[in-house]
Amino acid sequence: MPVLVTATQLRSVLGVSVSLYSDAALEEYIDAAEDAIGDFLTQHSVAIVAHKLESNVAYLYTDIPHKFFVGQDVTVNDLHGHGWNGTQTITEIPDSKTLTFAYVGTDEVKHDVIPNGRVTAVGSDLEYYDGVQAVEKAVIALAVEIFQAILTTGGTAQALDYTPSPYRLGRTLLYKVTGMISKYLDARGMVG
Repeated sequence: MPVLVTATQLRSVLGVSVSLYSDAALEEYIDAAEDAIGDFLTQHSVAIVAHKLESNVAYLYTDIPHKFFVGQDVTVNDLHGHGWNGTQTITEIPDSKTLTFAYVGTDEVKHDVIPNGRVTAVGSDLEYYDGVQAVEKAVIALAVEIFQAILTTGGTAQALDYTPSPYRLGRTLLYKVTGMISKYLDARGMVG
């Protein structure tokens, strides 16, 4: 479900009617745009690089210092082969790169997580950007690009002189809007 931009806003920019494209159809493009831009914004989300289970306490080790707190609900994702995925409540913060939660299971020694998992604050951090015009406009711009790329033949745009331009959803697409959202960028999202 979109957080920052409504289907009505995107419909207005696209100039299409509700009879042509339903809210649900347009919300798919908005969700994709918010998801892509959200990865670049400062949020409460960090990679899990290692974990262990000791005496029914699960330990997650993050790649960078996190900003979570005891009692906070977090969502654990991409820990393949574990029942740890899902919402957990933090019970202790031993240091700035470690957090724990209760989990009943067989002890496991600390080991790396490859590919990295992810721990994220429950709820959408995008909500913090509600009303931030630069971020909302970037989401709209990206949603329009996604919409047009899907509907145009071969995913290419056409210039006024009818010459095709490169594929719309090329790897530089996000960089077209980073100038708009530059003061909200998480430098960690720009590397890797």
